[in-house]
Amino acid sequence: MSWKERDKWGWREFILLMIIEFGVVIGIIKFFIKPLYSQWFKDELYAGTLMGLTIAIVIIIGVYFIALRPRKLSWREVGIRPFDKKDWKLIILLSILLLAGAIIVMSLTSLIGNSYENGKTEAIQKNLAIHTIIIAFISAAIISPVYEEIFYRGFLYRWLRTRLGLIAALILSSLIFTIVHIPTYNVMPVNFLSGVIFAWAYERTSSVWPPVIIHGLTNGLMVLLTVTG
Repeated sequence: MSWKERDKWGWREFILLMIIEFGVVIGIIKFFIKPLYSQWFKDELYAGTLMGLTIAIVIIIGVYFIALRPRKLSWREVGIRPFDKKDWKLIILLSILLLAGAIIVMSLTSLIGNSYENGKTEAIQKNLAIHTIIIAFISAAIISPVYEEIFYRGFLYRWLRTRLGLIAALILSSLIFTIVHIPTYNVMPVNFLSGVIFAWAYERTSSVWPPVIIHGLTNGLMVLLTVTG
């Protein structure tokens, strides 16, 4: 039976992983541990990167010990599987679509006074060097895309897809993906658009690697635009 029709999980796995996401990641790491990192490093880039790595470790461990190991499942169940060479066309098309859509959304929201600067962006611009660019790129283009796609698309989108269908799963998974990026309210419309595109890439390819690539390409380009801007 297709992964879009049935999964190996129940409400227990969903609730426990939501607790990890909203309780541990947002409630503890972002609001309590992140300020500690900021105090230690006195630099938002380093603090933000370490926070991202901490979240990645917590999420990956959570997925493994809650969704996979108890049921003796492989990582293929959360989309870590090869994709066809023909899917590169879709990856390129969706990457262009996301970049174009993000530019349009950001331009429209800028008209009402939204700024897209954040602590990490300001830290890079204040301390522009090869090592800060590399750190920012690794954080945005590698660490975040890998763990976020495994969790939000590989587990969450699939869980919703098997129970609610395509459209509801696209919308709900993208809404949750947007909410967890609070307090970066200024980029919430772009986050929602990104969530829809990443989920659609997973829907079409049955692999998390295409959304990881699209996610990484767009995030990496944003880092480069920050540097050159």
